Amino acid sequence: MGEEGTGGTVHLLCLAASSGVPLFCRSSRGGAPARQQLPFSVIGSLNGVHMFGQNLEVQLSSARTENTTVVLLVGLEELTNIRNVERLKKDLRASYCLIDSFLGDSELIGDLTQCVDCVIPPEGSLLQEALSGFAEATGTAFVSLVVSGRVVAATEGWWRLGTPEAVLLPWLVGSLPPQTARDYPVYLPHGSPTVPHRLLTLTLLPSLELCLLCGPSPPLSQLYPQLLERCWQPLLDPLRACLPLGPRALPSGFPLHTDILGLLLLHLELKRCLFTVEPLGDKEPSPEQRRRLLRNFYTLVTSTHFPPEPGPPEKTEDEVYQAQLPRACYLVLGTEEPGKGVRLVALQLGVRRLLLLLSPQSPSHGLRSLATHTLHALTPLL
Repeated sequence: MGEEGTGGTVHLLCLAASSGVPLFCRSSRGGAPARQQLPFSVIGSLNGVHMFGQNLEVQLSSARTENTTVVLLVGLEELTNIRNVERLKKDLRASYCLIDSFLGDSELIGDLTQCVDCVIPPEGSLLQEALSGFAEATGTAFVSLVVSGRVVAATEGWWRLGTPEAVLLPWLVGSLPPQTARDYPVYLPHGSPTVPHRLLTLTLLPSLELCLLCGPSPPLSQLYPQLLERCWQPLLDPLRACLPLGPRALPSGFPLHTDILGLLLLHLELKRCLFTVEPLGDKEPSPEQRRRLLRNFYTLVTSTHFPPEPGPPEKTEDEVYQAQLPRACYLVLGTEEPGKGVRLVALQLGVRRLLLLLSPQSPSHGLRSLATHTLHALTPLL
């Protein structure tokens, strides 16, 4: 998926692999949905290049100009044998909110890390107990509590969902317009790509939703409002405490160094992460710039420095190389002088990887020590 700088336009174009019929085209400009659409002549030309390349066993995945990126999504097995194009195009409209959120400037990062965006509630054990009781009462093993697209708590069954559905389901809920309750059919790309499940959502408070993944039962009327009120009304104060966790991820008062402008903590084994660019209030740079810096830094360190999976390196003949696998790195943007530029540091210990965005006041020689201290403080949470 292409991403351009401020003012650039990104188009996501989905074509039927066999016929080249455009199924949908979604556009984003500067991180927000755009009305500008690709002309049909451009779509036809791109499909012609795609078909020509396909005959030569070459796949066209994207096309770029100075300020525009077009991403082609082709060849999905479910789209190769299309009986009714217009019906399919109508069905795909249900995915537009999710697609637009991927193209836009999202506050989440699971699309990049393939880890579930999570938050840490102040009274997590209490909410977890209530969630387990609610799951038992409804007869489904797959239940979660989601605030602004981030998982607050979930049952063991929900956590056992594979990638990418564990990432996509809360992201989908966060992308949809607010509703008191939903009964939403979903296909699970890994677990059930051909038979839809029901995703039931119940709004407890604004942006805080209870999510159930189930089959034909229970009916939505069984859950709302009687069972919902009986299980969750006594927990109104702990639920209210979850609302600020959307952008902040960590409970109020959690001790963080004042130089920290943003952080990304990943548990590589559990496939969960904490991501925030608003840990200590308003400072420069803007939240959008901080997110962009951390996303780019994550891409850099993952592709060039750290192994993709956690755990000790496998034994090979080249023991010298294995011993040199890095566990920390940092990047200074601007200048080394205190008070100028920003600092980024990454640290990996075991199954956890921490990335920090730091203010220019943070001296370069203290970055690893600060990151180590922060990781130790965060470890009990994730």
